[in-house]
Amino acid sequence: MQNSLQSSTIPGHDSVGAIHAESRPPTYDALVLDANLRQSLVAVRTLGKRGMHVAALETAQHGHRNRSIPTFASRWCEHAYVAPGYEQQTEPFLTYLYQVLEYTGARVLLTSSDGTLAVVREHRAEIEKYTHVALAKDSALEAAINKDLTLEVAERLGLGVPRGVTVSSVSEVKEAIREIGLPAVVKPIETWLWGEQQGVRLLCELVTTPEEAYAAVEKLTQGGGTTLFQQFLTGRREAVSLLYARGTMYARFAQWAKRTQPPLGGTSVLRQSIAVPDDIGAQSERLVREIELEGYSEVEFRRDGAGKPYLMEINPRLSASVEIAVRSGIDFPYLLYQWAAGEHMDPVVNYRTGGWMRFLEGDIVTTAEALAQRGRPGVTPPAQTIFDFCTSFFKPTGYDYVDLNDPRPVWAAAKDFTSRSVRKLSKRSS
Repeated sequence: MQNSLQSSTIPGHDSVGAIHAESRPPTYDALVLDANLRQSLVAVRTLGKRGMHVAALETAQHGHRNRSIPTFASRWCEHAYVAPGYEQQTEPFLTYLYQVLEYTGARVLLTSSDGTLAVVREHRAEIEKYTHVALAKDSALEAAINKDLTLEVAERLGLGVPRGVTVSSVSEVKEAIREIGLPAVVKPIETWLWGEQQGVRLLCELVTTPEEAYAAVEKLTQGGGTTLFQQFLTGRREAVSLLYARGTMYARFAQWAKRTQPPLGGTSVLRQSIAVPDDIGAQSERLVREIELEGYSEVEFRRDGAGKPYLMEINPRLSASVEIAVRSGIDFPYLLYQWAAGEHMDPVVNYRTGGWMRFLEGDIVTTAEALAQRGRPGVTPPAQTIFDFCTSFFKPTGYDYVDLNDPRPVWAAAKDFTSRSVRKLSKRSS
């Protein structure tokens, strides 16, 4: 095979190089993809702390030598693999992945991003010859990933659904504005899109003028995608995380996001654990059971000014905010592993509420974005933005990456953030 296995050169991690039978490692319990993501670090840590053998993999796009990957720096990451990227062509990535799975004998494969989820879905039959994939069946994934299908099921179940229309080209924008009004949110029907040249992750955008609406739709549909043109909701953002398997709800957890990056709504950067609200708790369970979405899922809602919840989307893979659930007492990565491996599972009934978690890098970025976007709908005034950011340091809060028993990932994250910031500033000044 063309790609020999290689490992990042970091303390405590061996360089594998070419595969030799005599150097074969012990069988691994799990291979965690998307090592650059926070949830992947959480998965490696929580499984490693249980005495399990865990390896992590990232693609060359994120795992090249100029990047510091926090997950690779963890004391519980026994091997760190860097695979070819899959954005332009998937074959080199898959060839490498099959090598790693065969070499390590990894029992379960965990994925955390829309991109790897799309690749695994497409080639699942072949991948499952090597390992157990910790994802729901394909029909359930399709219903969760495609926002049109998700909202169709939700509406049938009586859940609140934002007013919206499907828009597939800029020629339909004028009618969408007439029906929904402005400001509005333009969302891709599916977050990951395979285009002619490469795969790309698409993000939602807030539009306040017709010009912004035309530009957003053009950008999101130029690769052949379709968008949802939805009403803009400014209320509290809440999410319910579930572990559903074998007809049983094994765990329930809820949180609300005080700040997100981008400010409109994306990755939560300051969040708090809360008791599962009666309304969205019951709605989330009905939705997950209806589409038979086994494994881990995070169901996101946004409330309107009157407090009514509206379904935003479902994430059917480990989400970026999962660490607050783990620190609150629900080990979702381990439950996900147990389900995928076919092991016995014990329901988790209680967890701690009121705890805060902060992603400091994301909070710095979202604060800067909020200052740059002052005056736009849903963005707090500059003085309030700065005050909120600063006062967050004075409340008891856990921080992503920070673990006193595993200190190297936070330094890797800080080094990487500093390096990227310097490069951006250099580009702007040149």
